[in-house]
Order: sequence, then C-alpha cells, then structure tokens
Amino acid sequence: MPQRTGRRPGPTDTRDAIVAAARQAFASAGYAGTSLRAVARDAGVDPALVVHFFGSKAGLFTAAVGWPFDAQAEMRAAVADGPAAIGENLARMFLRHWEDEQDRSPLVAVLHVATGEPAGAQLMRAYLTEHLLAPLVAALDADQPELRAGLIAAQIIGLGLTRYVLAHEPLASAPVETVQAILAQAIQRIVDEPLPPV
Repeated sequence: MPQRTGRRPGPTDTRDAIVAAARQAFASAGYAGTSLRAVARDAGVDPALVVHFFGSKAGLFTAAVGWPFDAQAEMRAAVADGPAAIGENLARMFLRHWEDEQDRSPLVAVLHVATGEPAGAQLMRAYLTEHLLAPLVAALDADQPELRAGLIAAQIIGLGLTRYVLAHEPLASAPVETVQAILAQAIQRIVDEPLPPV
C-alpha cells in the first residue's frame, strides 16, 4: 500500500514534522543538497504543503535554524549603503534583535544548539554562509572578503554569547548605545583596515 501523503492530524503537527525533517536534511546534505521534495518525502507530506507553510527553501531553512528574522533580507539592507556604513548598520541591526526579548530567546537557543551538537553546528555554518555572510562578502570592496566576513560574524556572535548568554559583566549591563558604538567601530575596522596575508 503506498504511503499516504497530505495533512497530518493538525497544521501544527504537520509543520513540526516538516521542520524536523528539514533540520535533518540540511544538517546531512547542506543547503544546496536539500530539496523541498525530499524534505516532504521524509516528513510524509505532499510537497505542496511545504510550500504552503514556508514559501521557499530559504523560508524552510530559516524555520529549521530557528532564526527569528529574515537575516538575508536584513543583511542586504545593512550593506546597501556601501562599505563605509557597514559597521554602524550591522551593529544597530543585530543589537536591535539581541535587545528584543522575543527575538533573543530563539537566537540564544540557536547558539546553544550550534555549540552543543555537531549537526546543529553544521546547520548553523550553512545558515551563516547562505544568509548572513553571502550578502556581506558581495558588499565588501576589499581583499579577502570571505575572511573579513567571518571575522565580522565572530564579533557579532561573540558579543551575543558574552553579553546575552554568559551575562559577563560589565558588558552585560553596559548601556546598549555604548555597546553598539564599540561594536560598530570593531566591525568597521575589519571592513577598512589591511589584513595580513593568509
């Protein structure tokens, strides 16, 4: 008897099954190697349901990672003003989400998964590459753009871990305006200053 596809007992159960299948697929096959059809097959649903819930592979990937905002769209907006504004724009954008409790909880959960599970780390690397670093690499008008983008990601993720997960003082209670200004300077130095050859 062929496997039955379509809706499971309820929309929430169906969505959760698709997300679980997607996490496994992205972790094992990567972003490029994962198809909506394969995820639907593994979740036991019709491919049309995947599109219905998530719209596209990028939308499914965002749900699988658990990122609380459309990082690719926000990154494109942050780099749209050119290299000279990247530090200020990125610092403001990320701190806005880190400071928002509704956004911070899933961000912290993503970091916990990425630092505690190999599959989670692989999924997070893929997400960083596809959604966060690709727009940044394209916008950097300098040598070694991939290395610069990785160093910028280290600044942002390191700040998130130190201020919001570890709550390390005095950084944890420093005024957000102060933290934003320092982060913007650090990012802009990575954008502008010469790097030693690798």
